[in-house]
Amino acid sequence: MQYYVYMLASERNGTIYIGVTNDILRRMWEHRTETMQGFTSRYGVKRLVWFEVHPSILNAIQREKNLKHWSRAWKMALIEKTNPTWRDLYDDLAE
Repeated sequence: MQYYVYMLASERNGTIYIGVTNDILRRMWEHRTETMQGFTSRYGVKRLVWFEVHPSILNAIQREKNLKHWSRAWKMALIEKTNPTWRDLYDDLAE
C-alpha cells in the first residue's frame, strides 16, 4: 500500500493545508466536494499543489508532522520546486 502526504492551497500563495491519506483520489474528491466539513471547506482550500508517496504509514505521518512545523516560506519553496505555477495536480492523477 502507498501513503500520500499532500498540500492543498486555496490559490497561489493562499491558505495551505497539509494532510496524509492512503487513497489520494478519494481524499481529493472529499476536499473538492466538501463532503466533510472542516478547515478546507471553511477556507476554500481545494487545489492539490504538492504531494509525495511513502511506503509506510509511519513515515507518511512523520513527514506530515514535520511539514506542519516548517515555516510558510519553506512550504512555499517545496511547492514551487516541483509546481512553480501552483497548478492543480488533481487532474493529472484523475486521468
